[in-house]
Amino acid sequence: MRGLTLAIIALLLIAGDSGRYTQQLVRNATSAIQAYDKQLLTAEPRSNEPDLPESLTPEQSFSDSTGSDIAASDTASTDLTSSTSANCPPPLKQSVYALLWLAAQNHEQSGTSQGSDNASEEAQRLLIMLASKNNAQYWLEQLASINNADAAWALYQLLGEEAASDRLVRLAALGNVAEAQLAFAMATENPEKREKWLIRAAEQGYMPAQAALADWYLLHAQPELAKPWLQKTAMQDMQSAFKYGRLLWDENNREDAKGFIQRAAKEGHKLAQQMASVIQRYSPTTPSNVPRYTWQSNTMCHQRIQLVATSLATIARADKLYKDYKNDERLSELPLCIAPPIWLENNVLDCNANFKGQGNLACNVKPLAPIVKARDVTHAIVVSEQGKANVQNGVMYLDISDAYSVMVHELAHFSGFIDEYALSRNAARRFCSSEGLNTFAPPNLTMDGAIAYHPQNTVNRWETTAKEEFLPLRVGTAKTCGAINVTSYKPSRVITFMEHHDSGVIPDLYLSLWQEQLANPAAQRPISMNLFQAFHKNGQPEEAGQWLAAYESHKASGEMNAGEAAADAATTNTGSNNDTEE
Repeated sequence: MRGLTLAIIALLLIAGDSGRYTQQLVRNATSAIQAYDKQLLTAEPRSNEPDLPESLTPEQSFSDSTGSDIAASDTASTDLTSSTSANCPPPLKQSVYALLWLAAQNHEQSGTSQGSDNASEEAQRLLIMLASKNNAQYWLEQLASINNADAAWALYQLLGEEAASDRLVRLAALGNVAEAQLAFAMATENPEKREKWLIRAAEQGYMPAQAALADWYLLHAQPELAKPWLQKTAMQDMQSAFKYGRLLWDENNREDAKGFIQRAAKEGHKLAQQMASVIQRYSPTTPSNVPRYTWQSNTMCHQRIQLVATSLATIARADKLYKDYKNDERLSELPLCIAPPIWLENNVLDCNANFKGQGNLACNVKPLAPIVKARDVTHAIVVSEQGKANVQNGVMYLDISDAYSVMVHELAHFSGFIDEYALSRNAARRFCSSEGLNTFAPPNLTMDGAIAYHPQNTVNRWETTAKEEFLPLRVGTAKTCGAINVTSYKPSRVITFMEHHDSGVIPDLYLSLWQEQLANPAAQRPISMNLFQAFHKNGQPEEAGQWLAAYESHKASGEMNAGEAAADAATTNTGSNNDTEE
């Protein structure tokens, strides 16, 4: 009680001329804090008492000729001794907070002396530290009421994002608290405001804001604006080091790029580790320099598929897809073969997410011609930066976000399988008609006919294959033709990989049908047809003729409906051309 009384008397005496004695108020409070810290260090709490709060480490104590700091220290010591018998020091006295609060307000009340202003700022800093450590929200509120930005941010952090008011983070942001500016930026949905506050925080040297601003520019396809910020953060942040290395690689500064990618990889960045590995194992090349490749055998490789990457990001993705395929036991018995990826130099392939306004990812395939010739390729998988996965004749297009399950789904399209999810109205009109199914007979679809299923041959094939392979046949409805209100059927009653690629369900009967399709060249559309069309449209009749001959040779190795080659030559959208993975 004596300590509290002395503290109140001291407050009243000093308050009479607080502007003059602001520094003394701070010294008194500092001495009290030091005495409190000393008491915490020497006290031995009971074993059943909760842990004490961490001791506070204030700035160096001040001293002057008046000896007032000593008096305050004695007062604080007296306050504390009353609780030592309980073997557990009490919370910091409110009188200490009050001293600091009085000093903190003095720059508002007088502010005539630079020393007083400095002391007032020191008082505010100490009060924020003490209140934050001890969860004294009241004093932080008091400081926020005089527009102290640091106190507003400290209170915002104590209360949490859900409980705190927007006023606090706004006040802190306006007061140039970089952390608050970043939080304020990320809380707004207004693009201009977000960029503005990210810039303000980043310009203060706040590394998380600099990294966030770089991400903002990368998201908006402005790598030239992202680069200087990544350069600042690359040595401190592995994510920034990785992104900076990517940018340098795209600029063909490959040696420096390797250094930053390897730096991120050593710090545990998973994608950087994958890219560092592929850089060691692959090198960018041109189509004319691609070496020959030895396939297993014709009987084992009815489809000879070449993976092609177009950038550092896509070679990493292509490498992962290739490894996943090699480890996929479900497809191990199918006579299709995939060669390791080829990494083409930048800009070799002209790819676009909306190629020629078709709405799908595609590329100009003509540059692939030397690779197809050198390696006797029948199909290709091109991994590009972004776009909707699809198959166009003998070329599959994937982007870096497509999972391996998407590739398996599209591989089935190579062999004539059709989607079991609802096709678009135009696609359903083309495929879900008697004429459509007669021209393009997918192994996994039939529909209602005049009397029975149509085509009945497809159902007969299901029955024969199931019987030969000792497999159950359970015909179920498919969603394929729903857009035009036609009931269609599939040889399964479960959701298969042709309806939802990520289901991973490939029924045994589908695998048997797939194997039969691979043995029938007439059921496939090779890349030679795609190349014929590309050269023909580009006015290169000699090259177009060579690829048409290759296509005819492929056609001669199996049965194909009369007139189908002419139809293929007339359009790029035959068979499963527009089958897409949405």
